[in-house]
Formats: sequence, structure tokens, C-alpha cells
Amino acid sequence: MTRPTVAITIGTENYSRMFSAAALDALESFADVIHAGAQPAGRDELTRLLTDADGCITSWGVHQLDADVLAGATRLKAMAHMGSSVKRFTSPEFWQRGIQLTSAGVTLARDVAETTLGLMIVGRKRVIPLGRHLQQGGWRDSPAWDRWDARELSRSTVGLIGASNVGRHVISLLAPFEADILVADPFLDEASARELGVAKVELPELLRRSDVVSLHCPANADTHHILDRDGLALMADDALLINTARGELIDEEALIEELSRGRFFAFLDVTDPEPCAVDSPLRSLDNVVLTPHTAGCIKNCNRMGELAVEELRRFFSEEPAVYQITTDMLDRIA
Repeated sequence: MTRPTVAITIGTENYSRMFSAAALDALESFADVIHAGAQPAGRDELTRLLTDADGCITSWGVHQLDADVLAGATRLKAMAHMGSSVKRFTSPEFWQRGIQLTSAGVTLARDVAETTLGLMIVGRKRVIPLGRHLQQGGWRDSPAWDRWDARELSRSTVGLIGASNVGRHVISLLAPFEADILVADPFLDEASARELGVAKVELPELLRRSDVVSLHCPANADTHHILDRDGLALMADDALLINTARGELIDEEALIEELSRGRFFAFLDVTDPEPCAVDSPLRSLDNVVLTPHTAGCIKNCNRMGELAVEELRRFFSEEPAVYQITTDMLDRIA
């Protein structure tokens, strides 16, 4: 069988971040590889690269595979994408061509889930405010101790808004903590909820009952401000809110009003806009911690590169994909 040609379009300066040496060796074991320049391929370079390519690997910064790019990519049969969303990189012409699309974002979901678990543990233990209190000379016999009463994640009630790839990884990571897990997701059926070991509930019930509320749904027209003023008001006193998904899921004005009352604590890895305004109260309130969109992989995204290579190996060996994206999934993924 003739070896396929695979174009890596992400720019060589990104290789150390996205590929392990083993992944590149594996790719070269079954394919002839062509490379972009130092930076992710723009339209002209992408058009040139795909002229002779049977498959390609894409990631952040690469130009969309639009009609102009695809016009000359007559051999292209498979695309393996490394990143959180595939939508910006495809086009109607892409889907019409029947090119197989796979996403390695499922491994990025693992990174976000691991960060989320860490924030749950740190948040329930009130590590940040109690650490600040101690630095200021306080100890366990002061009023601040009562306000920032440390708690355990173990046997807490955790509410997940969305049973996405990230949400499902969070569920698996919570197993040792014996938590009661509530999930609000219109695409999760009762049978799947039972299989995951969670309770499917409507969003208002989740917000009322949860010690921890964590967002893991895509940002789209249906989920814009899914946490609005009414929803935030339902959250329990002393609850913990975590957003490692997208800032537009929360009505930020309403969130600031609620946080200003001091009822609960929030970890926000994302805001809307991003970053939030320099004079935003989110930067000064003592019951919120902002992080600069770092929940996913930052320096080492090798797991994505390894999966992207494996997906192409599977495709050219006529084996089923690990995580294929199809058009019927587009309305419910990020």
C-alpha cells in the first residue's frame, strides 16, 4: 500500500509544545510528512501544503479549511485537530467533501478536569482566603476563621453544568471522594446518567443543592448566561462556583452583585470579556480568584499530538476513530 502524505500545519515552533518525540516518530513510521514554516499556516501556505496531502494535523492559529483552500486539496481525506473546538477550522465545503474529522480535544479535557478537581479541593478547604488571613497575622481564633470555615470535598454535593468531555472526566476524578454528583445537561439521558453514577437534575435543583457548582458546557446561543441573576441567587450560602469553560456562560454583572454580598466563593479561569476590565470588582473582591485561562494544557500538550497521530494511523489503517466529529454533533459541542 502506498504511504499517505500528512501535512503538519501548526508551525514548527509549536512542535515541542504539541508533539512528543515518540508521536513524531510514530507519524513518520506510516506516513511521509510535510511541514509548514515556523508559524501556523495561513491561507496561502495551507493551500500549498494540502495540494499533495492525504491527511493533515491542525491546531490553534491555522487558517480555516475553506472553499479556496480545499479547491486544490483534492487528495485530502482526513484531518486531525488539536485544540478545544473544531468549528472555526471547518467550512460547509469541508463537510460536503466528506473528509473525516477527528479531535484530540478530549485529551485537553483531561487537563481542564484535573485543574477543576484541584480548584474544588483548594476551594472547599478555603486555602486562598485562609492563606491570605495567615499572611496578615491571623490564626484559627479570629472572625476570619469563622467566615472562611474550611470544609472537605469528600462527601460533598457537586453540581456539574454539562456532561461534556470535561464534565465526564471530572466525574471520574471525583470517584475517590464519594461525592453526590448532580448533572444538568439536556443531552444526558437517564440511562447514561446511571452509567456515569450521577443524578440527572434540572438546573435550579442543582444550584439549590450543590456545595460546588462547576460549569462544563459549550458556549452557544442556548447556554449564553445559563447562570443568570435568578440562577445565581439559588446557590447555597458558602457554596463554591468554578468556571473553567467560557466566561459568557455567566451573567458577569449579576455575578459581581452576588459575590459582593459575600455569600459564596468563586474561581474564574475565564471571564466575559477576557480579561475582565482593569477596574472590575472581580479583581478586588476577596471571595473570588481569577486565573488567566490556564485550566487547559499550557506548556505541554503532548497528549493531543499523540492522539492526533494515532487518529491518522487508525484512519489510514482502516480502523475506527477514537473521537470522530460529525455534523450532527456541532450543535452540542464547544
